[in-house]
Amino acid sequence: MERTTRLEIFARAAGCRAFEERAYKEIVNKRFTYPLYLSCGQEFIPSTFAQFLKKDKPQIFAQHRGHSTYLAFGGSPESLIERLLFSPQGSASIHNLDIPMYGHDGLMGTQVPIAVGAAFASQRLTIAIMGDAAAEEDYVMSSIAWAGTKHLPIIFVVEDNNLSILTEKKVRRNWEMDTFARSVNVNAKSISDSPPEIEQALHSMALPMLLNIRTERLYWHAGAGQDDYPKVDRYKIEKEALGPEVQAVENYTVKHINEIWDKALEIQSKK
Repeated sequence: MERTTRLEIFARAAGCRAFEERAYKEIVNKRFTYPLYLSCGQEFIPSTFAQFLKKDKPQIFAQHRGHSTYLAFGGSPESLIERLLFSPQGSASIHNLDIPMYGHDGLMGTQVPIAVGAAFASQRLTIAIMGDAAAEEDYVMSSIAWAGTKHLPIIFVVEDNNLSILTEKKVRRNWEMDTFARSVNVNAKSISDSPPEIEQALHSMALPMLLNIRTERLYWHAGAGQDDYPKVDRYKIEKEALGPEVQAVENYTVKHINEIWDKALEIQSKK
């Protein structure tokens, strides 16, 4: 991967990380009365997809851990903060047709059959994002199989952090999603959340495809806290690999995001 491309991906991820770290702080400060699902640790998946696919304006169907997907594809941080602070819809169902990203209905995995239907009806590039637990739902698996039968222009993305809240995959199943997808004639691969690996997979497989992307969530399933299990932080890995040049990018991004949060919280305090 070219260094300039990797730097652009890092800049997107830095914005996502800064947003979520500030959201973490405000959860601790009890700003919210409902659960927030933070994407810290998983930012490089949407940031890399946006780098290569944003120009195609794909239809995006995500689930509850969607802040970074929204931001990476060009969603306004101001609008997201306003939603989190003032909207009863909260964190789980981000909907913005300018991206276009479609809101989730709250039932685990239902975004996948809906995405398949949208891809079939429109024949537009579509991205369906799910966790490794949502991938186990029967209607998810049958939808993936049908997409293979109809040769739909869809990318299934499994953000595989090995956990259903706190239950590991080995307790839940003895198979992997990429193996299943290939069995129903969907091109599939299991990879890490490294940007070069994601790029290589995107450019080497035909649609429909499924990418089972091994990643980590750094914080609790919902809210602010850390579970006691080993974690690999892709953000730190990329930052170290790119060297001192990215520090200025990070500093600017953190300052900018905090200014947006501060302004919104000032407005909230006056209401």
